[in-house]
Amino acid sequence: MVEIIRENITTPDTWVGPEIQNDDRWLYELTDTEIAEIDSALDSVKAAGHDIPFGADAFPIPVFRAKLDELISRVTDGLGVILIRGIPRARYTNEDCALIYWGLGVHMGRPVSQNSRGHLLGHVTDEGKTLADPNARGYQTKNRLDFHCDQLPVDLLGLFCLRKSKSGGASYLVSAPAVHNVMFEERPDLLDVLYQPFHVDWRGDHPEGEQPWYDVPMLTARDGRLAARVTNRSFMESVSRYGDELTLSDAQREALDVFQEISNREELRLQMHFQEGDMQFINNHSILHARQAYEDFDEPERKRHLLLMWIGMTDHRRRLLAPILQDRYHYVETGGIPKTREAA
Repeated sequence: MVEIIRENITTPDTWVGPEIQNDDRWLYELTDTEIAEIDSALDSVKAAGHDIPFGADAFPIPVFRAKLDELISRVTDGLGVILIRGIPRARYTNEDCALIYWGLGVHMGRPVSQNSRGHLLGHVTDEGKTLADPNARGYQTKNRLDFHCDQLPVDLLGLFCLRKSKSGGASYLVSAPAVHNVMFEERPDLLDVLYQPFHVDWRGDHPEGEQPWYDVPMLTARDGRLAARVTNRSFMESVSRYGDELTLSDAQREALDVFQEISNREELRLQMHFQEGDMQFINNHSILHARQAYEDFDEPERKRHLLLMWIGMTDHRRRLLAPILQDRYHYVETGGIPKTREAA
């Protein structure tokens, strides 16, 4: 039996943007002492000649580790988001930043593959693609991205800002439980639609031997706690290439349209403008993210570039999911999207 929440949600990750826009619970500035410890850990990794992937023991942060655990608990059990600021970006090479980001990430959980190229540390940068390409993913474009969760039900999403765009590209976040509350008030009939499975295109990243699309509800619940799987609309439009019977129904289109309209209301969303060196971590079950379109610099070395991690939490920290999501979580437990083509 499908569990559907039919009451107002009041969990800590149910917030509206203007109320927390200036809230220090989602923003943490590193201290000089913490930066010095990160510097020391970076020196240790480089002296040992470690390459990514390496384990947490190779990046020792004995004092900052406790604070990092507390910050990540704000993501898993609190607001669902933390922005860690203060990495002195100009001091480090791109390679140094990747080592730092990976080193902190493996203290949070287990990074997993994000695509069929086997990327454990992904690159969010314009590759000259558009969402009109049925095998393109949003991070490979400079298009505007609607509110969505990332494709696998990983627990934590992380972004590290290596370089900002010339203009645009603002990051927007919205609480899925808060959107759910508005839909429950305004259009409860459409909530029932979102709790039923949708056909979703793997967009070229399906594991070998599996069909190139899958079924998953946009919303699920377990023990009264909401988990969203709202996927970028392009994934549900392009799936029709595998058969007309997979095309979105009128009810599904309306439900997605209303969900996006509510999510984009200024009274709900939180806005962030990344500074170089910022690290954003969000709960991929309860917080949806979106992005403005952006304009890039012409010079390749100045183009907007973020690093991306998908992180699975250890069993004692991760939340219980509805059975249909738990079935998909096995991809996370086995290392993410299997590599089937050469990395680029």
